[in-house]
Amino acid sequence: MAEPLGPTRPIEPVWLEPYPGSLLKSIPDRSPGPAARYEARESIELAFIAALQHLPPRQRAALVLGDVLGFRTAEVAEMLDTAEASVKGALQRARATLRERLPAADRERAPQPNSACERRLVGRFADAVQSGDIDDIVALLTDALLTMPPQPLEYQGHPAIAAFLRQRAELRGAPLRVVPTRANTQPAFGCYLPNAQAAIARPYGLIVLTLAGDKIAGITWFADTGVFRHFGLPRPLRS
Repeated sequence: MAEPLGPTRPIEPVWLEPYPGSLLKSIPDRSPGPAARYEARESIELAFIAALQHLPPRQRAALVLGDVLGFRTAEVAEMLDTAEASVKGALQRARATLRERLPAADRERAPQPNSACERRLVGRFADAVQSGDIDDIVALLTDALLTMPPQPLEYQGHPAIAAFLRQRAELRGAPLRVVPTRANTQPAFGCYLPNAQAAIARPYGLIVLTLAGDKIAGITWFADTGVFRHFGLPRPLRS
């Protein structure tokens, strides 16, 4: 049976740009130890995953300010110029969306940042991308979700994602080169398209990975290469 070529379903195009992981290190840490710091970073990661596409702006702001950055309800209400009751309602709805969008099967703890497990998984993904091996990429996925904000479309599951990746690879005509970075506390790659006429590759987009255990649960593609400067990524990439 032929693989489907279209997206799985349309979605509401509510999204945030990728945020350099190096800047998140400057967020004040009110937790006492390494384990608590990791839990705080994980909270930031989950909030960004949901906020990228599934939360209206006020719910997104209330969640990040309250649950992620730890501001009190009164402080959040002042920042958003609204009542405390409104903030509490927005938080309740945002948390409900988190629970709905992150079922138990997808809430498996991601490997710790820069751990051997993360490096191994991310390295395998990079090798598959640079070799143009779609089957190897798909083998690393759970029943994953691929999105491309701000486009209001998503691709879920191996067949839909594989068909989409093959279609894009055929249009490009050459495998991408990648440079590792971090975005929204998650592993990410600056992607470059080689130039057949010169020993350089031009910026092509940014991939952000969401990990779950030893698999990849989400791929988010940002086509805006203007963000490269915020990540210290080269323009262009030279051989």
